[in-house]
Amino acid sequence: MKVTVGGSLKLAFRPWVEGLEHIPAEGPAILASNHLSFSDSFFLPAVLDRKVTFIAKAEYFNTPGVKGRLTAAFFKGVGQLPVDRSGARGAGEAAIKSGIEVLERGELFGIYPEGTRSPDGRLYRGKPGGLARVALATGAPVIPVAMIDTEKIQPPGKVMPKLMRPGIRIGEPLDFTRYQGMEHDRFVLRAVTDEVMYEIMKLSGQEYVDMYATAMKRQIAEAAKAEKEAGKAAKAALAQAEKEQAAKEKEQAAEEQAERDRSAERPDGR
Repeated sequence: MKVTVGGSLKLAFRPWVEGLEHIPAEGPAILASNHLSFSDSFFLPAVLDRKVTFIAKAEYFNTPGVKGRLTAAFFKGVGQLPVDRSGARGAGEAAIKSGIEVLERGELFGIYPEGTRSPDGRLYRGKPGGLARVALATGAPVIPVAMIDTEKIQPPGKVMPKLMRPGIRIGEPLDFTRYQGMEHDRFVLRAVTDEVMYEIMKLSGQEYVDMYATAMKRQIAEAAKAEKEAGKAAKAALAQAEKEQAAKEKEQAAEEQAERDRSAERPDGR
């Protein structure tokens, strides 16, 4: 996969990288990145010599048929681990367990603290459960990463990707071993997560939004639904008005015709 997928991406898009020296040559580390595009999980591993393991939704691995098997093989090949997201709490625990196992093997574990892709290119509040708990449970350093312009390569609705140079900035490792044993303290988890998000913000230059990306996506979906319903209501009101206007014009025309008929029946034509 490094040769095929990684090589092809580097050849076609020529991503620029800053801070590669912050990635350890060996040993466990957590790569905490912003999340702008589906391609983030491919560009980051492509520029590193070491394997990076991310977590991915289980649907990528258990879809039936030939296409499903090929998709599963591809995601396994690029270092993705399946996590069942059918239950929010269960999914979170599965992600944490997977991350700990990867780090205990001395490997690199990639995670997106926002929990989902940014809906508008801004940086959203990090979720404290996964990243902080994995870091405190393992003592592994957290390396902040900023993906730059990856969302512009293939915007929503575009089939063909745009050939352009995305960027990757890698920050200095953050040490949270002072908090080890406190992975169940929600205030500590929030403090750790916020510190990481602040470093990502400095690296990416993104505008920070103090709310979860999932909440913003719900707001956008609800606004789109309300706009659609308002449009339907306006269309229905316009159709009703046009119908009433047509009926009124028809009634008026009938009255005028009746008046002409009555005038024609009078001897004097009046």
